[in-house]
Amino acid sequence: MDSFFKISERGSTVAQEIRGGFVTFFTMAYIIVLNPLILGFAKDADGKFLGGGAAPNLAAIAAGTALVAGLMTILMGVFANYPLALATGLGLNAFVAFAIASQMTWADAMGLVVLEGVVILILVLTGFRAAVFHAVPAQLKIAISVGIGLFIAMIGFVDAGFIRRTANGPVPVELGVGGLLKGWPTFVFILGLILLVTLWVKRVKGAILISIVATTVLAIVVESVKKIGPMGVGEDFNATGWNLNVPAFPKTFIDVPHFDTLGEFNLLGSFGSIGTVSALLLIFTLMLADFFDTMGTMTAIGAEAGLLDEEGTPPNTQKILIVDSIAAAAGGLAGVSSNTSYIESASGVGEGAKTGLASLVTGVLFLLSMVIAPLVNIIPSEAAVPALILVGFLMMQQVKEVDWEDLEIAIPAFLTIVLMPFTYSITVGIGAGFVAYTLIKLVRGKSASVHPLMWLISVLFVLYFAIDPIKSLLT
Repeated sequence: MDSFFKISERGSTVAQEIRGGFVTFFTMAYIIVLNPLILGFAKDADGKFLGGGAAPNLAAIAAGTALVAGLMTILMGVFANYPLALATGLGLNAFVAFAIASQMTWADAMGLVVLEGVVILILVLTGFRAAVFHAVPAQLKIAISVGIGLFIAMIGFVDAGFIRRTANGPVPVELGVGGLLKGWPTFVFILGLILLVTLWVKRVKGAILISIVATTVLAIVVESVKKIGPMGVGEDFNATGWNLNVPAFPKTFIDVPHFDTLGEFNLLGSFGSIGTVSALLLIFTLMLADFFDTMGTMTAIGAEAGLLDEEGTPPNTQKILIVDSIAAAAGGLAGVSSNTSYIESASGVGEGAKTGLASLVTGVLFLLSMVIAPLVNIIPSEAAVPALILVGFLMMQQVKEVDWEDLEIAIPAFLTIVLMPFTYSITVGIGAGFVAYTLIKLVRGKSASVHPLMWLISVLFVLYFAIDPIKSLLT
């Protein structure tokens, strides 16, 4: 096993890999609950729910989500030997649910997802995707990693209720509720973060995993005493409730999974539903987001694990991209939206993971979660997200590698870093950085020094940012 996964060669141990695999799973297990909430309550153009039922089929979506995540993460570990986990892409699933499925049937929408994955796989196999990655300047890759670090820290603070959007205030976000930290869930998060930082600075092995387990136990005790309940939505909204899972000791540890969404796709149905031009524009939008999210994620993970070469390239880049492309299509085939690489994998890397063994562990846990969903559901996001804050700090340390005196790289790097958390999108940050880089080179008369693929991708990003007016002109 050591030889196959190159554990000793990469400076790791089996114990580190197993801990890292567990931490990554606990940090991103929320997707098993969150994906059904996003996809399950949306209706297609025929007024039907995903799965074909007259009511939301959350259990089937959860089972399909865990199944694809488990299989694809195992494939990433065994085939690409990289500590990177995959699951249904957040943001992409909301786009599929509310912007795509509303125009067609669920089967047609998932057919678009499959097509997007196939297109990306073709780009990988032809070497185009890897070529684009190599064409990106090394310091811009560093900026992407730093931006992702700030982005996942932002995700952690938001998921914990520490930062929230304001309803009608003068600013878009605020501290807690009305500028005050309220509710036991937020304080459970704060205590978890304090515990994690304390363990980390004292160099305790397994600090992240210990923090998640200890904070979950605390959350269960708090909920049993205070009866806080979920945050909820609409008339049932409870600002001081638990954001996702309500921590409580489960009545049962085993549940039988159902896979009603598997195979719910119609490969070319969308072209008949909304026309060729509109279908192609939707595929392009999905593809561009998937294409660059993964590039940024695998670079950030490699940087944190110390696996990048002198050009900022991870080992087995082609294999990583192949698995990610297959995962995009697999999500559509299973009816649970496009699967992609998760930046939360950085939490496992922070625990010491450096090889695909960690991904193998995470994937097996996803598969087990199909039958032990009640156990997974007791871990509140408030207990898991302190890991994201810590990893955000660790990734932020790379910012010193950017030459801030060189405006040709400093301005694109700045835009890349700040726009990821500000727009809640890795793709937007990368796109803004690419466009700014080529534009500055052009106005300074250095366009010849820009790689041709950078010019091509910058033009594509301009089209991406202008997708709505372009669609209005063509339809």
